[in-house]
Amino acid sequence: MMLLAEVAVWSIYAFGSILFLAQAASHEIGFFIGRRRAEQTEDPGEREGVGLLVGGVLALLAFVLALTLSFANERFGERRSGTLAEANAIGTAWLRAKAIGQPRGDEIAQLLEKYAEVRRTFVTADYAVSHIDDLNQQTSALQSSIWADVSAIVHEQPNPVTNSLMVALNDVFDMTTAERFAFEFRLPSQLFWLLIGLSMLAMALLGYQQALRGPRLRIIAALLGIVWTVVIVDILDLASARLGNFRTTAAAYEWTIQSFQSGTPTPAAQKQ
Repeated sequence: MMLLAEVAVWSIYAFGSILFLAQAASHEIGFFIGRRRAEQTEDPGEREGVGLLVGGVLALLAFVLALTLSFANERFGERRSGTLAEANAIGTAWLRAKAIGQPRGDEIAQLLEKYAEVRRTFVTADYAVSHIDDLNQQTSALQSSIWADVSAIVHEQPNPVTNSLMVALNDVFDMTTAERFAFEFRLPSQLFWLLIGLSMLAMALLGYQQALRGPRLRIIAALLGIVWTVVIVDILDLASARLGNFRTTAAAYEWTIQSFQSGTPTPAAQKQ
């Protein structure tokens, strides 16, 4: 799977082309075996049995496609909602840091501005392990600096205002962990290979059935292969955080950063 993932990182269209060619090859192999079998027997019962088998495999493939598509869509939704939740939490913590009214509060606000930029870069980063690790290290360093400042403030001024700032920052860090987990969680390899294997098996059985029953329908088989390839590529795209065209937007971070520059909170932060 790692090799296929590397191909998908290089080009999602190249991955789709390889998948379609593999399905076409499976269809040819199935047709070849079916033609050899047709030369050996003319039993109509076997043809009916193959038809039932093909129907069952196609129904199973449709079920797995629906299952994995739902799984991938949920992962995409988690990443998208996570960006909004984290950006709102950063905006709320920034407002409370500004409300402290002392140098440490202003320093926390400045660190949160850098924090928002790092989180925006994390969301929009491409699939590069070294770059993502560097962003995670920057995030951890900023969290340590921010927490050191808020701990000092709480010890100096233990009151509801400073406690609310500490709670807001803790929410920010929790949202960051949740978002990092959402970006790390991928389509399980077992589901991926099940989907690929079923598509290959279905194409091979279709070729076998065509060889037994008569005229060869190349165009229909090609259209089926194209449709299955598009659906599988879209599933992989949705399930993967940093591949293809279905990427998580960083608009929520952009709005939060703009609110820092203007000195006014975002509408989402005002609601909190």
